[in-house]
Amino acid sequence: MVGKHWFGVEVTVAAEASEAVESALNIIGAVGTAIDSLRKKAGEPLVVAGFFEEPISLEDVEDAIGEEFERDRIERDVVTSVEFKRIDEQDWLAEWKKHWQPTAVGPFIIAPPWSEVPDTGKQVIRIEPNMAFGTGTHETTQLCLEALAHKLTGGMTMIDVGTGTGILSIAAAKLGSRHIRAFDTDAASVNIAAQNAQANGVVDAIMFYEDTIDEHTEPADLIVANLTIDVIKPMLPLLVEKAEIWLILSGILAIQETEVREALGHCKVWDIEVTRRGEWIAVTVGT
Repeated sequence: MVGKHWFGVEVTVAAEASEAVESALNIIGAVGTAIDSLRKKAGEPLVVAGFFEEPISLEDVEDAIGEEFERDRIERDVVTSVEFKRIDEQDWLAEWKKHWQPTAVGPFIIAPPWSEVPDTGKQVIRIEPNMAFGTGTHETTQLCLEALAHKLTGGMTMIDVGTGTGILSIAAAKLGSRHIRAFDTDAASVNIAAQNAQANGVVDAIMFYEDTIDEHTEPADLIVANLTIDVIKPMLPLLVEKAEIWLILSGILAIQETEVREALGHCKVWDIEVTRRGEWIAVTVGT
């Protein structure tokens, strides 16, 4: 039986342009990204890795990076190399070990199971590396984690739409919520999320569903949907209806802010809070 494999691209770039490269790789469909800054000195070039389910061309990579650089006014000569590789399933963990280090986000530290994390008083969330979305390194995940830390109180109920690795549900449980429903239409993601919840000691606080919400779903105090705007817009009226206090949306590019504001306006929602990181935004709505 032939094992599953992915396609990797590694871009060596000046440190100050690494986030722009990572954003470019995410925009063209990377299912995982990482910036290798381990043991690097200040000012030393970094390697930005992107992982794809389908082969991607050098032209696609260069065009995406060029657009990001133009927007951020970065010169193209900061990129020193672009390398491609095929990654077999058994090598996936090794790739993540090479690139992924613990990431501090708000009151959390997101870390892989093998890493040592010093006691800083922050809540540690351990996420097993895999192709499900949400390892804490992407800007949209970080924006959602920060929004949860500001808006979620221990007694609140929560719905996590598109749970991926379960990282947002796990964070909510660590913040004290004990009534969390996590939805994802991908069976593998649901299984991975449940395993991560078990590893973090919060599985009793979360119910996982291989499904999405509909008109029969019971409301929750807070709903978080870290998806993409093309998925969010059709279900926005339902999300607004089912969120009784807060609705947090992300997976939205900064250039799509007007589009999401207009869509919320159609739902009679105009009072929103927007937070930004890189090329991405999160939108928090008080319902």
